[in-house]
Amino acid sequence: MYTDLFNEFLDSNDTLQIYRGETLVFASEKERLLPLMEYLAESDSGEGPVTIFDKVMGNAAALLSVKANCREVYSPLGSELAVKTLEKFGIEYHLTEIVPYIIRDDGKGMCPMEKLSIGKGPEEFYREMKSRIEAKK
Repeated sequence: MYTDLFNEFLDSNDTLQIYRGETLVFASEKERLLPLMEYLAESDSGEGPVTIFDKVMGNAAALLSVKANCREVYSPLGSELAVKTLEKFGIEYHLTEIVPYIIRDDGKGMCPMEKLSIGKGPEEFYREMKSRIEAKK
């Protein structure tokens, strides 16, 4: 059902798109985890399950996807850590490429958010992200 929409997403400048059924309810061109955090701040996860298209599905994004009441994710890139989280919470995933972990922008080691997410549950990680964003304001 989402294959054509996912291909359109890949060709777009969006880094994140969230669908409820076939209706696009959120889209963003912002980088990293900010779009997911914005969606969580603006939405009511009780509105029903969503499908998430994300350019990178690391464990941090997977944990936030759980919090967003996601039932299915699509991404061109995902990490083995994300796969474990998605499977644990029963989220169907379609990842074009799976890597051991998401690497830092400079290519030297694990992405800080991937590292921060290890061993945390969805709510705990969300609270940690929220406090980091608040501290930067």
